[in-house]
Amino acid sequence: MGSMFFKLCCCCCCAGDDDDDDEKQPLVGTPDPLEYFSREVQKRRDEEANLWSEPGDPSHSERDDDRTLYALLQARNKTRMGSTGYRRLSVDIEAMRDTRREVRDKWMTILENLGFMAEADSLLTVSAGASLDRMRNVAAARSLLQTLHTQTSLFSSREPPPERYLFILDRLLYLDIAEDFVTKAKRFFPPRDDSEEDEANQLGINLPLLLARVEATMNGAPDDDDSGGSLEKS
Repeated sequence: MGSMFFKLCCCCCCAGDDDDDDEKQPLVGTPDPLEYFSREVQKRRDEEANLWSEPGDPSHSERDDDRTLYALLQARNKTRMGSTGYRRLSVDIEAMRDTRREVRDKWMTILENLGFMAEADSLLTVSAGASLDRMRNVAAARSLLQTLHTQTSLFSSREPPPERYLFILDRLLYLDIAEDFVTKAKRFFPPRDDSEEDEANQLGINLPLLLARVEATMNGAPDDDDSGGSLEKS
């Protein structure tokens, strides 16, 4: 019995030593799962924030601004980081992001004024997989979006409003606050007159020019020696 106990102790001790040795071995080449997931989350956030004005469009090409921004991001991915071309592309990408943030911030202002401080961010989040089939009040949401487009300055009057806001209006209809939202929008952001609209457009993005230059870059045009500036309207 004593000899058997001794053998068991020896085995346990040896096994423990092996485990300790294994734990001391560096995990060379093992990817950090937290870092991986962080990258994926950030990637999805960037995509959600900057693509899919039409959430149901997997090609990102139904709207000029979606197609242009997608092309900008693709072009920058193929451009050497730190080069003049890379910096120009980054400036133009950020300019388009700022335009979308400005619209979103207006919606945020109205929702917070209606008392939805904690819920505003989630109400304004629309994923790329959003589907019209899941909406409860498509016709009513579309009518309200047209009202906001023509009777407020939430959007540019020269371009159709992003369809993603249909989904947000559908949520507001479900919460029975859509009419209150429209009333506030008319009060806070009344429509601009023609001169104000022209001035706002001059500060905006020249999408056709932007897309043409992006295509030139992707077709092999030099980036470091190109004397062209950023692609915002001057």
